[in-house]
Amino acid sequence: MGSLTMRWPSRRSRYAPLALLAVSSVVSPASAEIVRVEILSRQIANGGQTVGSVGAFEIIRGRVRGAIDPGDHRNSIIQDIGLAPRNERGQVEYTATFELAKPVDMSKASRVLLYQVVNRGQGQVTIGPEGHVSLISGWQGDLVPLPDNHLAIVPIARQRDGTPVTGPVLARFVDVPVGTRSAPIRLSSMGSTPQQYLPVDLGQPKATLTMHASESRSGFHTGTEQVPRQDWSFGVCDAVPFPGTPDPAHLCLKNGFRADRVYELVYTARDPLVLGVGLAATRDIGSFFRYAKADGAGTPNPVAGVIDRVVSIGDSQSGNFIKTFIHLGFNQDESNRIVWDGAFPRLAARQTPINFRFALPGGAATLYEPGSEGVLWWVLYEDRVRGLPLSSLLARCAATRTCPKIFEAFGSAELWGLRMSPGLIGTDALADLGLPDFVRRYYYPGTTHGGGRGGFQLEPVPTPGDRCLLPENPNPQADTTRALTHALVDWVVRGTPPPDSRYPQLGAGELVPATRAAIGLPEIPGVPFSDHILNPMLHYGFGPSFRPLDSSGTIAAMPPPVLRIIPTHVPRVNADGNETSGVPSVLHQAPLGTYLGWNVTKAGLYRGQGCGFTGAYVPFPRTRAEREAAGDPRPSVEERYGTLEGYVCVVTRAANQAVRDRFLLPDAAQRLVNEAAVSRVLPPDAESTEENRINGRKLCP
Repeated sequence: MGSLTMRWPSRRSRYAPLALLAVSSVVSPASAEIVRVEILSRQIANGGQTVGSVGAFEIIRGRVRGAIDPGDHRNSIIQDIGLAPRNERGQVEYTATFELAKPVDMSKASRVLLYQVVNRGQGQVTIGPEGHVSLISGWQGDLVPLPDNHLAIVPIARQRDGTPVTGPVLARFVDVPVGTRSAPIRLSSMGSTPQQYLPVDLGQPKATLTMHASESRSGFHTGTEQVPRQDWSFGVCDAVPFPGTPDPAHLCLKNGFRADRVYELVYTARDPLVLGVGLAATRDIGSFFRYAKADGAGTPNPVAGVIDRVVSIGDSQSGNFIKTFIHLGFNQDESNRIVWDGAFPRLAARQTPINFRFALPGGAATLYEPGSEGVLWWVLYEDRVRGLPLSSLLARCAATRTCPKIFEAFGSAELWGLRMSPGLIGTDALADLGLPDFVRRYYYPGTTHGGGRGGFQLEPVPTPGDRCLLPENPNPQADTTRALTHALVDWVVRGTPPPDSRYPQLGAGELVPATRAAIGLPEIPGVPFSDHILNPMLHYGFGPSFRPLDSSGTIAAMPPPVLRIIPTHVPRVNADGNETSGVPSVLHQAPLGTYLGWNVTKAGLYRGQGCGFTGAYVPFPRTRAEREAAGDPRPSVEERYGTLEGYVCVVTRAANQAVRDRFLLPDAAQRLVNEAAVSRVLPPDAESTEENRINGRKLCP
């Protein structure tokens, strides 16, 4: 960004001037293009209902056909782009879906485009009184086409002589039901995409199937056995005898699966997708709607000339994608212009593993899945623990002056389950890394991944799916996120300084090792805790042809060896078990219980270990008598607030302060106060004891 001052923290001697990492700014002429925009439908949203003073919105759906030059240095970083098929002009083609929402009367538009990165193909455009144009588009090339999916169609890599590109892949089978004889092969832990990488052939004499009696999150196994090759097949055998009906997408076991075992299948796959093309597609689509008058065929850009600024937003996988997009240099378009002026990666502890051979961008931070390799920090840092040179997520965009202004927001589950802490304190965990002056970081304390349902309710709700021992965490993030989004847009458009960063820091004693003593977790009845709760960050050995700095290249070893466990820290808590750093929700400041960013697996192979990326809620006792009977060290709700009026006073005070700090919008603050007033978490004054009335009035000066 031409006017952006690039200042970097200098708290550690290993920081160095950014010029050490500068790449050549000499670029070739524009060589990629949006060949055609096909508009498939146009409709007025919500039956023409007006939205504030902006009026009605129109929704446009379609697909984009694009082409990129594999020889352009902006595209050459894409893994296997040189092995992708080319058209008669020597370009690599792709197709991506898109959806655009815009005011019908574009004179009412804000001139801001919100680009919302879809998550595993799912997402929807935003229609709001601000008058922003909203855009989503497909980027993930390994999704199954479905009516509501947004995806990209990308090429398959082939050797120069036309023969298949091959390589090892790993499929894991966990918690397979008793009695199962054949199961679908899923290469991603999330199960969001089916098997895309089929075996070279069904014989595969060198393929292996290994089973383990137990497994820790750090990759330690017991009871490991290799299933003889003659006792399994690629096939379906639920209704027919072993080896079943040949099928490259299913695994059949002669003696059936055991529910108390983890299975790992390693085989040689063929035809890797060139998934990194999805990064270029996102760049080209964003640039087109921002700058272009028409596509290569003359189809007009429906928002031509009315977009001045673009802000990207993404949660979880989508937030990881934003980090990867910026890190690999895709925020510079083919004419050397910036694509996104602002970026808001939320709940994004890693990068999206998209740019290596046989990549699986739909995965998560489970065992053996890439995503935490390479740089995870916004400042320059030398990763000596893993032998990586001085670098930053912003090194490429800084060299081309195309870095956006950045908000980063995440919660407790990202530290406990998604390996966030090295992005804050490095892989050596020796000191806080700090932030550049155009990056802000906000922490949502005591929240589950994605935030809870909110509301003021004392009674717990079971965690969905019945996998986790402790109840669902209701601690919300949505209201804070909405306010931060407004603040980011104001910063980008008007230059309004945003709220200062708020997040736990090592130097303040707020980040500590994940032990009960270090975090200060009280002994709460019914809440088990062990060293197996944390999902540790692992340093894998993916082989010499893998480029960990950019999470690119090819992987030689599957499953990869675990070379070391990286130190991972989590926030300290108070006597209630609640975290004290960051930007707390109103509910967190008027707590009705302990809000945890972790949970415990109830049963099965992983019993007693962390339960995915799920948080938990442990309500306070309602009365002093209940507390004393349970032996709970935490004061009861009535001891804290006295009466409903006392509780509402605490909520009101917290909401008003959050508005002043710009972490809550006024309409949300009023809604929360109204919800607290009708919550009945305590009896009102008229129905309370004199002692509780006195205690409640102390909270309402």
